[in-house]
Amino acid sequence: MQMDPARNHGLALAITGVFILSFDALLIRLANAGGLDVSFWRGAFVLITTGIICWFRRRHMSWPDTRRLWLMAFAISLLYGANSVLFVLSVTHTHVANTVVILASAPLFAAAISWLFFRETTPKRTLISIVCAIFGVLVVFSASIGQPGQLGDFLALILAVGMATMLTLLRRAPSLPRLPLLASAGLVTLLISAPFAAPFELSSTSLGWLALMGLVQIPIASLLIFSASRHLPSPEVSLVLLIETVMGPVWVWWVLNEQLPSRTLLGGALILGAIAVNSILSLRSYRAGKSRRKGC
Repeated sequence: MQMDPARNHGLALAITGVFILSFDALLIRLANAGGLDVSFWRGAFVLITTGIICWFRRRHMSWPDTRRLWLMAFAISLLYGANSVLFVLSVTHTHVANTVVILASAPLFAAAISWLFFRETTPKRTLISIVCAIFGVLVVFSASIGQPGQLGDFLALILAVGMATMLTLLRRAPSLPRLPLLASAGLVTLLISAPFAAPFELSSTSLGWLALMGLVQIPIASLLIFSASRHLPSPEVSLVLLIETVMGPVWVWWVLNEQLPSRTLLGGALILGAIAVNSILSLRSYRAGKSRRKGC
């Protein structure tokens, strides 16, 4: 079988980007600070890094040219920034595994949103996967009912729906430049957190971990994943993103010895299995369609 250099390049970028992104929850834990303090500096550092890159690349970037696209960019930036705050708050209020497992269901929620609100045709395999993923989320939730982690799980569910909405809007506006969206999302994260945070009371150690996250990890991972999405079909991107769901809790367990709840493992297996099967079948369908078009 002939290898596609562009696909291989995109796959390498995606795997590298998601691997780097998988350290996100660990860095939040290592910062050992309040969720809103973490969100403030996370947003500030991301804004600084991506803002500088945008400034130097401003002549080579395309900007929205219609009112509709500007409104889409505004909505995506708000969702992106709010999702960042929700992720940090969820990680600081529940097991990391619970957060990333519930968040992993976002692509399936996105398919449901596209089907409900935009009347997009959704394959039966995706609808079945959505039902399995919802059942998996309920299994994860069942372990935290009445427990301190219940708030974190609930925030993760809101995050998954928010991420799904953002993914749906991004897919409907492929011409929007991703880097300015990341910069504006950093600003939104900072503004949401600022009234409730005490960011200047953090220790130098905490700031060091947050600087590593906001100045290096998130911008590099995001740029790699954004670049990869231009060369890979969305089912393949969804499969690669499962690396974060698996590795995120592993890093926290390895470094901080945070245990994985048994129901999280069961619910996670249902969610990851549903996404993996749906993505593999979607990828086969995509490749079959591509082969038929080449044969015409």
